[in-house]
Parts: sequence; structure tokens; C-alpha cells
Amino acid sequence: AFNEIGGEALMSLSEEQQNDIMKNLFDKNGANFTVCRTAIGASDFGIDAFSYSEVPNDFKMKKFSIEREKTSVIPYIQMAYKYNPDMELFASPWSPPGWMKVSGLMDRGEEFPEKNVLKDNPKIYKAYALYFSKYVEAYAKEGISVDKIVIQNEQDISTKYPSCHMPPKQMGEFVIDYLRPQFEKDNTPAEIWAGSFRTAKRLDGLEFVSNKEWRGAVDGIGVQYMNSRQVENMKTVFPDIKFLHTEGNCFGGKNSVDQAFSRFNEVASYINHGVPNFCYWNMILNEDSSSGWDWKQNSLIKIDRQNKTVTYNPDFAAMALFGKFMRTGMKRIASASWYGDTMTLADDKNVYLFVKNDSDNVKTFDIWLKDTQAKVVDIPAHTISVVEVNYKK
Repeated sequence: AFNEIGGEALMSLSEEQQNDIMKNLFDKNGANFTVCRTAIGASDFGIDAFSYSEVPNDFKMKKFSIEREKTSVIPYIQMAYKYNPDMELFASPWSPPGWMKVSGLMDRGEEFPEKNVLKDNPKIYKAYALYFSKYVEAYAKEGISVDKIVIQNEQDISTKYPSCHMPPKQMGEFVIDYLRPQFEKDNTPAEIWAGSFRTAKRLDGLEFVSNKEWRGAVDGIGVQYMNSRQVENMKTVFPDIKFLHTEGNCFGGKNSVDQAFSRFNEVASYINHGVPNFCYWNMILNEDSSSGWDWKQNSLIKIDRQNKTVTYNPDFAAMALFGKFMRTGMKRIASASWYGDTMTLADDKNVYLFVKNDSDNVKTFDIWLKDTQAKVVDIPAHTISVVEVNYKK
């Protein structure tokens, strides 16, 4: 995901350093990231709370502006296209503009949870729908295609950083009565996705897809921090559901090898249960790795803005491995192992078996495709590995 703190850190470097980083992240010979996320306004890893509509009661969005992001997030995203022009981008707000909420604030939701909601007012709903449409249009003028809108990040919580509680009923009716009509009126090309849903306290995702009218109004469902069992439950209710993974485990800024190693199970749990992507959160953070609300998270890359140094954290190694071998158009195929979880993908020629050896010893894998022994390989201790098998031979 692209965020403001990461963009500001990237812009502190020389042009040569910036290009080196972005090539490693997006080039097909690097991490080859293909589906990425950005925030609509401030996320928890924005520098502070802001929106594109700071003038209260500007229902026609006459003062709408993305000017703030033209020195950080926008050039950050534009550089990614240089190395992967086919990158897809989805976007979600952490909060509507403060004046659209009962609290009048984008953040501090934990202090006023009952007020951390969108005002139940047709004028507000219309303005917010227009806000989304203006955002897609403004980014398009910067050469950035926003392919999907996910309506509300973590719609079930109220936090000290920007957030907004949006129950499934309000979300569904907002799409049907306001957002979808606005996009159709403006010929806005972005898809509309519900979520992002979690399973922290409630099963809002399951409630949403259980309603035929709501689920019929959206193009898919965004999920994060969700038990894979709930992915299965939603598919049972609605077999044709489309999923988008929106955010991975952020941890607490330790950036340890063990945390990077744990990515295997996290990625495999979503891919093996029918979610076709995995979205890591902070691609880049600065030397402090802290949010605008003062807590730390992990990142793929850390940039020291004063010393102009770049550090690739252990998570980069794990995510770059996945990115290199998990490519658009591949099919997931079933696999199993006595040693634990596996993840297997295939293209037209090869099968790619992703395996983890978390033991202290080398493990030998005897790989079979149907009834044919394909390969015997030794997987080193404490590694995530990819075994490539050509099945056309």
C-alpha cells in the first residue's frame, strides 16, 4: 500500500535512490507488485488528519482538492507505473471529511464512538458520493487509474486515528441510493466494493453478503484480519462472491525475521481459501516507523530521511518472493503435505509449490503430481521456498 508517510520519506531521497527502490518493488524482475492500495484522504499512516473537502457544508464539492498529495502520495504512485504500467490500484477512506460526521472530526473516534458515524442525512450522502467521484476523476487527471473503491476501511471500529463506523445496512443503502447512481451519472470507471470487513467483534461481511440487494449493488467484498473460515462462510452464502484482500498484519515496528517468516501462513490462508490477492500494508516508512498517531508498524523498506539511507526489512524478502512467483492469471491448485500448509499455483507450463520449513533441519519433499513422482527436493531449515516443476515434460 502507498501511504503519505512513505511517500514523504521516498521524496526525501535522490532521484537515483527513488528509482532503485521503485524498480525493486514493481519491476517484473523485482518484487513485481501488481495490485496495490492507497488511502482516500488520511489513513492511520498519514502525517495527520486531512480530507479533500475541508470546507464545511461544501455539498457541491466546489473546494474539493487533492493538492496536498501532489508532493507525496501522487508522485509515489506515478513512479510505480514506470516499472509496472499494468499495476491495479484500489482505494479506501479511513474517514469521510469531518464535517460529514456527527462528531465533526475525522479522528478521535475512540473518545466519541457513538458520534463516529456519517450523518444520516440525504444531503451528506449525496455529497459523500460526489466526493468519491471527484476523487477518481482528480486522480485520473494525474495519470492514476483508481480501479476499485472500497467504501470504508475497517467499518466496525472507532479509533484515535481516522475511522468511521458504517454498519452493513448503511453501507448497502448508501451504495444503492447514492454512490452507484453518482458513478453512473459521472461515468466514473472505478468498481465499487463493500468493506473492508474484519471478524474482530462481528460478522459484518457475512451479514452484508446475506442480503441479496446489498451484495447485488457492489462488485465485490474487501476483507482484512479475517479468519479464513469466514471467507468460506461467505462463499457458502454467496458462491459467486469476489474477494479482495485489503491489508495484512502490521505488527509493531520490530521488523523481525520471525515476523517475516510468519507471512507464509498469512498469505497461504487467504490464497488457499479463494482470495486472489494479498495486500501488504506499509511498503515504505521513515526512520521512526511511527504513524501520525504515534505508534509503530512494520514496513518493507525503511528510509532515514536525514542520512539518506535505505534499509530493506525482512518482510521485503518474504513479499518479494511471493511477488516474483505469484503472477496475474495463474490458477491455484489443490495441494497437501505431511509437513504442514502448502500453497500451489500453476501457469500454462509450470507448477509452483510454496513451502515453509520452520524446523532446525533440512526437510526432504517428495513431490507428486497426480500419480507421478515429479521431483525430490531438500528444503533448507528456516526458509520459505518455491519449487518449480514443469508438468509439460
